[in-house]
Amino acid sequence: MRAFCTGLPALLAAGLATGALAQGPVPPAVLARPKPAAAPQPAPDPAFEAARTAFEALPEAERRGLQDALVWTGDYNGVTTGAFGKRSFEGIQTYQTRTGAAPTGLLTPPERAALKREAEEARRAARFKVQPDPASGAVVGVPEALLPKKSAIPGGTRWQSADGRVTLDTKSFPQGETSLDALFERAIAAMPGRKVTYKLKKPDFIVITAETAGGRSYIRYAEGPQGIRGFTLGYDRALADTVDRLVIAVANNFSPFPEDAPAPTAPTAATGPAPRAPASGLAATPAAPPLPGVQAEVRPAATGLLLGGGRVLTAASALESCAAPRIGGAAARIERRDAAGSLILLSAEGLAGGAPPPLRAEAVSEGEALLVLGAQAKGRPSVAPASAAVEGVYAPLQPGAAGAPVLDRSGRLVGFVVRFPTAPRLIAGVMPPTRYAVVPGKVVAAFLSESGLPAGAGKDAAKDLAKGAATTLGGAAAPVLDAVVGITCAR
Repeated sequence: MRAFCTGLPALLAAGLATGALAQGPVPPAVLARPKPAAAPQPAPDPAFEAARTAFEALPEAERRGLQDALVWTGDYNGVTTGAFGKRSFEGIQTYQTRTGAAPTGLLTPPERAALKREAEEARRAARFKVQPDPASGAVVGVPEALLPKKSAIPGGTRWQSADGRVTLDTKSFPQGETSLDALFERAIAAMPGRKVTYKLKKPDFIVITAETAGGRSYIRYAEGPQGIRGFTLGYDRALADTVDRLVIAVANNFSPFPEDAPAPTAPTAATGPAPRAPASGLAATPAAPPLPGVQAEVRPAATGLLLGGGRVLTAASALESCAAPRIGGAAARIERRDAAGSLILLSAEGLAGGAPPPLRAEAVSEGEALLVLGAQAKGRPSVAPASAAVEGVYAPLQPGAAGAPVLDRSGRLVGFVVRFPTAPRLIAGVMPPTRYAVVPGKVVAAFLSESGLPAGAGKDAAKDLAKGAATTLGGAAAPVLDAVVGITCAR
């Protein structure tokens, strides 16, 4: 009512002016009446503009990485969009002041490198892992050092601190079971002793934060073709200096529908103001990919299977852009390719051992459980659970998996992963389960026969390899699967 009464005189004035114009010429005195002076626009801040120009000149991945780093150092409480605004400017100034530098808001290259190192240390301390949650279908970042307890709940997963003072729940609802409106109304409903501190409702997502005398909560749900997925993070107020920044990190890395996410490194972020982040607190962080600019181990460009005698078999397409492959630090040369261009046989000096598993003669059936062995930077193969798809395999693989051998659960070789995408749809650095084409076992068998090489190492080797893969999946100490090697590319 007050707003209506305030606007009424202006509305009447506009009506009178319109009437005067309709009835005849406006008197000169009225026309000459000076208009109220417009409020002067504030002059641009040169420091802010210089910092914005320098920041926006950086690649998008670098900009996002710097914002993410500032979250982990406790100096920024926004979303990691890569856009430069007041929060980013003040976050950089806070970081610079805290580290004894002049608060210019403009990060020099040495400052960027130091910021990323500090953030990486913080993320590793928190053991923050961005991981798919099969129970809800979402991808979520979990600070496992703080939340070591994991259990199943209806439609999702619960991670909890050892003392129960911090809880992260994922939750999903199939289409038709509930609605965003219902969830929103439930989350903002008045309760004794609880105050809603922020609420945002959009057609496809909601965000609510609330406080009680003893705790805080952050709720987010999103709606898509698969239904509704979201998470709730609740924690003791006394732990705010530790948990606030982790809430921001979880929100910035949450992807409710990873299969529909756009591309590479853009973590899905909660829109709207994020919870307050302290300037100091827990040094947090994950075993997720290093931030841009942080020195990382050289990852294999592809994976191969050691056949013995210094020979390695891999998919030809795995090395399409690799002019100078190397295996175990030694230069590798291409001995031969198959007629169809599906496979390549490499050889390198100093490669010992290597007993490939026996080939599987019969075709796999759709949906059959399989394993994919991919080379990693540290030398030990990663073992990804997979299922057979039409002319391929469905698995959550990582870069370097092109040419990776595919085994059945008896340890027999089914084929090789044809290629890994050059622009993978990574969700916060994690590859969701995806379909990959496979060079089938019959093609492998024919090529080995033409090359005069044995088709496999026998049942004992297969048994050992399968045992190693199974125990790796279970997290136990498994024997080294030395038939799998990484292939790098010399630059």
